[in-house]
Amino acid sequence: MKKRILYASADYEEIVNKNGYFVDKTEYIEKLESVENPVFLRPRRFGKSLWCRILECYYNIRQKDDFERLFGHTYIGQNPTPLRNSFFVLHLDFSVVEPTGDIADIEKSFNHICNLCMDTMIGLSENWFQDQIKTDFKESASANLESVLKLIRKKNFPALYVIIDEYDNFANQLIIAHKDRMYCELTRDDSFLKTFFKTMKEGRKTGAIANVFITGVLPITIDDLASGFNIANFITLDPEFENMLGFTQSEVDCLLDEIYRDYEFAPSTREDVNTLIRNHYNGYHFVSSQGQALYNSTILMYFLQYFTRHRQIPELLTDMNLRTDLSWVRRLTGANPQNTEEFVTRLSTENTIGYDKNLLSTKFNMFQFFEKSFFPVSFFYLGMLTRHDDFYLKLPNLNMRQIFVEYFNEIHRIDVSTKYAEMMQGFVNTLNLPQLFSDYWELYVSQLPEAIFAQVNENFYRTTFFELCSRYLSRWFTFNVERSYPQGRTDLEFVGKYHEKFAGTRIVIEFKYFSNAELKKMKTTVKKFRLRKDDTLQIAGYVAGLTSEYPEAKISQFVIYCFGNQGFKVFSL
Repeated sequence: MKKRILYASADYEEIVNKNGYFVDKTEYIEKLESVENPVFLRPRRFGKSLWCRILECYYNIRQKDDFERLFGHTYIGQNPTPLRNSFFVLHLDFSVVEPTGDIADIEKSFNHICNLCMDTMIGLSENWFQDQIKTDFKESASANLESVLKLIRKKNFPALYVIIDEYDNFANQLIIAHKDRMYCELTRDDSFLKTFFKTMKEGRKTGAIANVFITGVLPITIDDLASGFNIANFITLDPEFENMLGFTQSEVDCLLDEIYRDYEFAPSTREDVNTLIRNHYNGYHFVSSQGQALYNSTILMYFLQYFTRHRQIPELLTDMNLRTDLSWVRRLTGANPQNTEEFVTRLSTENTIGYDKNLLSTKFNMFQFFEKSFFPVSFFYLGMLTRHDDFYLKLPNLNMRQIFVEYFNEIHRIDVSTKYAEMMQGFVNTLNLPQLFSDYWELYVSQLPEAIFAQVNENFYRTTFFELCSRYLSRWFTFNVERSYPQGRTDLEFVGKYHEKFAGTRIVIEFKYFSNAELKKMKTTVKKFRLRKDDTLQIAGYVAGLTSEYPEAKISQFVIYCFGNQGFKVFSL
């Protein structure tokens, strides 16, 4: 029976019950047992909630008889630890705590959510608890947790394993809404949140709590709760756990092997799909830029769900949920419009930004989060930037490049939604690349503010041209940006989708940029500029690699020279 792509499912039992595809990360359960009170942070959609459910199913004493069905096919099922199914599990999800109203309203929501989880745990474990304890919904979550821990110690019951998913979610909502006073109330010494963490710390001290696993996105709140929970061990940047969430290339290769076999896809389409998903969903380096890059797992599954259901590449390659990340850019940088423009323009033109790597390995507080010098670090944790090397961060993939170019266009009020229909339809009818770029220059580049031309470069023209074309031409084409070949990396490729009318078509473009001053030194004009031999040899090297991979492809080659704000010239080879 074919397996299913269960996109965005965070329920491990559902994946098993519905025969869903599953990338096995359970070897990390064994590794986690050597860490006391681990805190593991990752951006949204990297599978944190699913991982929490896996831990719950593994350690939950109630599910002991179900172990073989749930885990028999996994690494940990074949190599179980002595702690399997040994604990009561209290699984808390702070993302459902309402951050609205005043601090009393937030406390009420927090207590209600946590008390419901404790009441459910007690009810499902009635063989042990029976009628010896009841959840008092008039009491705080801390008071009820303390009662549970006291009973566990008194009766020598199995210890409690605490899982907190999205620990910082409701606190983050206060931060990005600039509700500083309420956030300070939330994290002060006598706050309900800090009291709850102090209760967990005491439970760890007495042994009533076996361990606490915490996951979220940002390190801010756990830093501000330090005095209440100073026993936390941050493993976010630990090399041993870098690949615990997100998919490695080898894991994706195995997943695609299985999908291609189950759904009987033509092997000839595999390389196109490999390149496409690598460009759009891969590229995250959380610990070292030298190791394997990671895929955003949930967004990859978004692609694979469409791919298996419709047996073709989707027109829209970006999950619309990902575009909500743009709100973080607006909120973090929006307090100072100049800072916003500098930050977004830098990434749109250079795709790199300097950072102090020491700041990644230290916790930081709410006020630092909004400082200009911390923008790179903040966006690293949010998953919008990743390590390029020891000195620079970069945008990880084409999805993020598109998001930042969209914001660049928004900041500078550049119209990308009207007046382009004739231009794009003309290209679909003729595949006239020089005319397409000429129209881009006339309709898009002409809108750029004069000051931008002091910062533009070939990366800027390549990226904005790609982003505009992808908006209108994604029904027929996918796009490669800086794809590697034996003799270097192409700037931009249009790749005809194998199931559309331009199947087999490849348009390879090399961009070159000269400033106004450089053009003047050449003692020539845009009109008189001639194709340079080195550039011809360069693109020929790329095409040789492309031809060896796709011998049947219909390849067109172009070199595009851009000259400051003086104009451009396109050469067809």
